[in-house]
Amino acid sequence: MNRTSTRRVAVPAVAALALGLSLSACGAGNESSSSDQTNAAASSGATLSGTLNGAGSSAQEAAQGAWTAGFQSANSGVTVNYDPSGSGAGVEQFLAGAVSFAGSDAYLDDTQLASSKKVCGGKTAIEAPSYISPIALVYKLDGVKNLQLSPATAAKIFDGTITTWDDPAIKAENKGASLPSTTITPVHRSDDSGTTKNVTDYLHQTAPKDWPAQAGETWPFKSGEGANGTSGVIQAVTNGTGTIGYADASQAGKLGVAAIKVGSSYVAPTADAAAKAADVSKKVAGRGPTDMAMNVNRTTTQAGAYPLVLVSYVIACPTYKDAKTADLVKGYLSYVVSSDGQAAAGKAAGSAPLSGSLSSSASSAVKQISVR
Repeated sequence: MNRTSTRRVAVPAVAALALGLSLSACGAGNESSSSDQTNAAASSGATLSGTLNGAGSSAQEAAQGAWTAGFQSANSGVTVNYDPSGSGAGVEQFLAGAVSFAGSDAYLDDTQLASSKKVCGGKTAIEAPSYISPIALVYKLDGVKNLQLSPATAAKIFDGTITTWDDPAIKAENKGASLPSTTITPVHRSDDSGTTKNVTDYLHQTAPKDWPAQAGETWPFKSGEGANGTSGVIQAVTNGTGTIGYADASQAGKLGVAAIKVGSSYVAPTADAAAKAADVSKKVAGRGPTDMAMNVNRTTTQAGAYPLVLVSYVIACPTYKDAKTADLVKGYLSYVVSSDGQAAAGKAAGSAPLSGSLSSSASSAVKQISVR
């Protein structure tokens, strides 16, 4: 593992379930607060204890920190370790049985889903959305504060066709901006990444002539500079001149952030804009009731939607060999998808909370976790 983000966390087992139930109830119009239900459940005295290991999405790092910090306040008997090693690495570790859950910015493909039966006792893994966030095109270019890019122009920048910032295509979309002749250095992920899969999916769907490569976790071109993880991309863009890359918007910091063209307008990456794109997306056909994989609608022209969005998942087994692990995974993930967990992630990472229907379905999926 590359890095480990560790928090001591715990919650009463019944309280964790109550969080999930309260989330479903909210979707049905129940107005009781999850905090009240948590406090009531805590009086039962039932507690969780032990260590829970997870790995994956580096885009989820800030959210995972908020989730573990919030979850630990109820009981100090549980330690949750989450390694933000990247979606590809996290899924690989989960499928090998090295961690009990994974975070991924891309849903499992059919081969990975079939492989999950080996570690999940003959059943396919649960995939529940936990984190919806815009992916920002971050850049460092002195004197340019409000960069605007269409999908076609972005595709040509990242594949190396457009090489300087004063290219006519960029000028046409940024009239009045003082664009220098500085060489463009596009930065991409060098590790297999769910964020990369979302970016390549967006470029392929919205500009297929300029980006013929299919969506994938591996960067398809040799152009530009590679960097490991979200933090690596941010560091490379920050330390360079005329650089541009992509990363979860929560990690953009002081870097410039481009607005992308949607229909006839340019839209900046915000939580609300990401939520609008997710709400017009559909579930992947042919998946089971606890598999909530979504095909994001990248070509939407809905006003205010930002389709360069990642829907990030928590991936777990529906059954585990021992009751302690099952209870730990179920308790933690119940908090992650709860209204309280989503609010904590939004505050820490600027993510969009799951919609009522998504949160109810995610809670129901996580509630199915049990011992074999």
